[in-house]
Amino acid sequence: MKRVDDKSWVIKVGLASCGIAAGGSRVFGVFKSKLEGKDLDVELKPVGCIGMCYREVLVEVSSLKGRVFYGQVTPERVERIIDQHIIGGQPVAEWTVPQEEIDSFMSRQKRIVLRNCGIINPESIEDYLDSGGYMALHKALTKTPLDVIDEITRSGLRGRGGAGFATGVKWLMTRKAAGSPKYVICNADEGDPGAFMDRSVLESDPHSVLEGMLIAGHAIGATEGILYVRAEYPLAIQRLEKALEQAREKGFIGNEILGCDFDFNISIRQGAGAFVCGEETALIMSIEGKRGMPRLRPPFPSVSGLWGRPTNINNVETFANVPWIIANGAGAYAAYGTDKSKGTKVFALAGSIARGGLIEVPMGISIREIVNEIGGGTASGTAFKAVQLGGPSGGVIPASMSDIPVDYESINKTGAIVGSGGMIVMDEKACMVDVAKFFLNFTQDESCGKCTFCRLGTRRMLEILEKITGGEGSEADIATLEELAAEIRKSSLCGLGQNAPNPILTTLKYFRDEYMEHITARKCPAKKCQALITYIIEAEKCPGCGLCIRYCPVNAISGNKKEPHTIDPDICIRCGLCNSICRKGAVIAV
Repeated sequence: MKRVDDKSWVIKVGLASCGIAAGGSRVFGVFKSKLEGKDLDVELKPVGCIGMCYREVLVEVSSLKGRVFYGQVTPERVERIIDQHIIGGQPVAEWTVPQEEIDSFMSRQKRIVLRNCGIINPESIEDYLDSGGYMALHKALTKTPLDVIDEITRSGLRGRGGAGFATGVKWLMTRKAAGSPKYVICNADEGDPGAFMDRSVLESDPHSVLEGMLIAGHAIGATEGILYVRAEYPLAIQRLEKALEQAREKGFIGNEILGCDFDFNISIRQGAGAFVCGEETALIMSIEGKRGMPRLRPPFPSVSGLWGRPTNINNVETFANVPWIIANGAGAYAAYGTDKSKGTKVFALAGSIARGGLIEVPMGISIREIVNEIGGGTASGTAFKAVQLGGPSGGVIPASMSDIPVDYESINKTGAIVGSGGMIVMDEKACMVDVAKFFLNFTQDESCGKCTFCRLGTRRMLEILEKITGGEGSEADIATLEELAAEIRKSSLCGLGQNAPNPILTTLKYFRDEYMEHITARKCPAKKCQALITYIIEAEKCPGCGLCIRYCPVNAISGNKKEPHTIDPDICIRCGLCNSICRKGAVIAV
């Protein structure tokens, strides 16, 4: 293959985890083999995630004539794309992603953190440099540390890990703290169910995070940075290790960086996947080789953190914002967002959403715009019911409130939190009691056990939810849930424990009628809770094919061939298999 020039074609294949899981490596391999030996001026390029995960494997074919995106590409489609599009000059129209869909997904976004994702080769520092990479570091090193901190402060950047604390204030506290050495830690211990923001950035643009850490190191007077990444992110770790090696070779990491009196080294520590280690003091304990458990604050890590030294901790998204802010100025960043929530926010759209994936939007956009216009509505086509924001520490916001702006203050008022950016969309088929039980089960399982109310209180709450979804709940259980929630929030040491009751409190606040129907009518309106479901066969729809009889694991279904069948409710274990395999829709839950 010839090296690309102004008249060349460029083929980009999405090879973040989402693309690889969909078969991207095989697609890339077939492109490579089919292009070899052909006299074509084509550059084949592996890239990260552009965000349209629902369309993976995503392939972009571009030239001076423009670019075309192909969705759901399989190895079998590669040869035709080469022959018809690259050689023949005519895109394969039936496989392309319609431009109106791309516009709908992209037009409301502002990509700052995701500026290079899906565009550059994440394993090429040359690609990063060509996109303006490390120029912000050059610029920062011409400024005093306090001038850099002032720039970040004026931008209004708040920590994107969940708490939303002002980044510039945190940096200044660490800068002024007595003691040395000082440390910069990147918290990449992303553990919320349905969240994949940090992973995607690390897999798609690792150098942006490294550059942000280097600028932070210069600003606070640190000499060492640590990337704390959960071991379940092997591709992210692999690409970070390569990025670190490349940055050292280019002189961006090490001693006397860019000829300045600035020494800074970065290393990786792999976490074992404990959810609590996303809390900064527990994370520090883990790096020190101790059991990851939170400690009392103050002192805060900015004063006494890793090994008792001043330590600045920000998450992946926060650091990825920093180079853009330094390069473009505080005012450019502050131009986006709201009065108190500046800039943009990356969200992982998951759940019952037609266009699931990774998005970056200006703070202040409404939930409705995200779900309906960017996300394309629910995947099922049924009505949008609610979103879960902030993961297990967050809460549920009903569709009736979806016009509120997405910013820290507005979301906090609902009882939920913006969190790190997980946004799980739910349609009418979702049971809110079951949703609360799912998140509480996760939190209870992940509790480090240090605080009695978190360790035992979440267990008691989970037992009550299991009673309610099992058809054995009482009205008194609601009061007990609210009482336990108040005590857990008051008595837990860290934010994870303090916010653990949020899913229950928000579902009780906005969907109390569903709880009451579970308790008083012994019914689950969404038909999710097995103990509260009865399956019946509608005689007028049943052709008597016998399929349900053959698959029923407990022989609860009977009937003659070509005659309506019936289900014995005393034998039925409510597994739902008959409902899922019936081709006529005759089996229904009541």
